[in-house]
Parts: sequence; structure tokens; C-alpha cells
Amino acid sequence: MKMSDVAKLANVSPATVSRVLRQPDLVSEETKQKVLQVIEEMNYKPHMIASQFRTKETKIILVVVPDITRPFFSEVLRGIEHTAVENGYQVILGDTENDIEREKEYIDLLYKKQADGALLLTARMNRESLEKLSNQFPIVLACEYVDGLDIPTVSIDNVSSARKVTEHLINLGYRRIAHITAPMNIILSRDRLGGFQQAMKKHHLKVNPEYIQEGDYGIDSGYDQMVKLLSLDNKPEAVFVFNDEMALGAVKAIQDHGLSVPEDIAVVGFDNLKIASIFNPHMTTIDQPKYEIGKKATNLLLTLMKGGTIEKKKFVLEDELIIRESCGSKLEKSLNV
Repeated sequence: MKMSDVAKLANVSPATVSRVLRQPDLVSEETKQKVLQVIEEMNYKPHMIASQFRTKETKIILVVVPDITRPFFSEVLRGIEHTAVENGYQVILGDTENDIEREKEYIDLLYKKQADGALLLTARMNRESLEKLSNQFPIVLACEYVDGLDIPTVSIDNVSSARKVTEHLINLGYRRIAHITAPMNIILSRDRLGGFQQAMKKHHLKVNPEYIQEGDYGIDSGYDQMVKLLSLDNKPEAVFVFNDEMALGAVKAIQDHGLSVPEDIAVVGFDNLKIASIFNPHMTTIDQPKYEIGKKATNLLLTLMKGGTIEKKKFVLEDELIIRESCGSKLEKSLNV
């Protein structure tokens, strides 16, 4: 049930429904009662009803991040901050450190009316909890997401982008390709693994189970997982790594073992961090529009906080394959695709 549905049944405009919820003194008693009757009959639960018809704004947006130390989030947060400030809002940042209990503690700020809405850059809560939260407060998901959830979400197509970078390796002639994932309880990890597997299957290439190693986002993890791959009798020719940070660790592991990138093993990352363009060798990667993700998510949240509705729920922004040296694109490779 949306605000527009209430407006249609009450034979008024969505703006009138919004005024009934936010500024009832500006609406005639007859119109107000008509709208409230529809709300009651249809069990409509807009954000303002669920928060006790609060009319006092804090002008504060809560932003919940899984790990503030990850460079990826800096540009997303910049897009959020710039957009919020331009619209007269301030940002409270909550770093959960990938702890679901910490995430719940930050969400409590909404119940305490210390923020008007929230941008969740992490989606670790279960579906039921997220749905309940979105029925009570303006909520937008960014970067991470939950399939099929009726909450505005801003991200890229992680399956498609992972497939794209894997196919780039295949088109360069690599056949023994490994993948270092992030924790598999995260949807981004599952989607990027899925894209990798799709590309391999499309080109009739076997996915060796030993070639799939699970990391935890950081450089050290990328190093450790790459060491495991290097210990195999049949080492991979190329490795697609979940993010640039772990990819840098993977390159260091290869070099510490007396091998070269990309001459001995090619490496590609994901995210296009600034360091990816200056690290030696320069990293082939997928560029996410990080600033634009933050900006778009904030604008959607502002729409909800002002009583508006968003018909479209999933916003998928364009990514780009950035080809540099680490994939070996300049090397002579056979193209037996």
C-alpha cells in the first residue's frame, strides 16, 4: 500500500495525504477525517504514522557503514555528505565493523528520533527486520542489497560486472582462472562468484573448486588466499579478486614467491580504488560510480523523508571495465575462446 493508493481511495492528491500526516492543521477537518479513515481501513503504515506522527525534523541522516576503514566507502560517503549538506541536512556516521548487533544499536537512533531517516550501506539484518524498519522509517539501501525487498536500493549489477571482467581474462587466452571471494554470507560475494561462474560456463571452462578461496576484504586476506592458490600443484594462470584491496595483497603474495604479474599470473580486482591506478603493476578492475551511488541514494532518501513516494525500487548504475597492466592485456596470449 502506497501513499498514492491512499490518495486515490480518498479522492485527494498525494500531497494532501502528506499534509494530513505532517501538517494536519493545514487541512480541513472533513478532508483529514476522510484520509484518516482510508488509512485505518487499509491498514496503511506510512513512515510518519509508525513514528507517532512526528512533525519535528532533526535534519539529520543516519548512515550505517559495515567497515569505515575500507577505502571503497570514502567516495560513497562523500557523495552522501555533499548531497545532504546541499539540502540542509547533517550526517551521523555509524561504523558497525561488520557486527550485526552494532548495526541494530545504530538503528535505535531512529526509534529515539535522533535522525529522520537512514542510508544503509550494509544489509546484514534479516529480511523481516528490514521490512519492519522500512515500514516505520524512511530507509534506502546502497551498495549492498537484498533481492526482492520492497526498499529503494542503489547499486551496480554485480553479477554482470563480475562476468564482464572474467570474460576479459578468458578473451586474453587464460583458462585456469581462480577467484578470491569476500565472506560468502554477503550477497555481493555470492553475486560476483555467480558472475565468474557464468562466464566460465559460457566458455565451457571448468571451475576448479580449489580455485575458489574465501577472504575477508582486506589486503592481508588477499595475500593469504593467494598463498593457498600458489601452493597448488596446478597453479592458476589468472585470478579475479573480489575487491582491489585483496587484489593488491594477491599481487604482493605472487611477487614474494618470485613470480611476476602479469607475466606468470594475471590479477584483476574490483572497485577501481585510487591506489589501483598507481600500484605496480597498475590494476585492471571494475569501476563503480561510488560518488554517484552516494548521491543517488541520498536524493531518494530525501524524497521519502519529505513524504514523497518512490515507485521504482531498484536503481542500477553503470559500471566500467578499466583495463590496465595487471591482466596482461599487452602480452602475447593465444585466443582459443
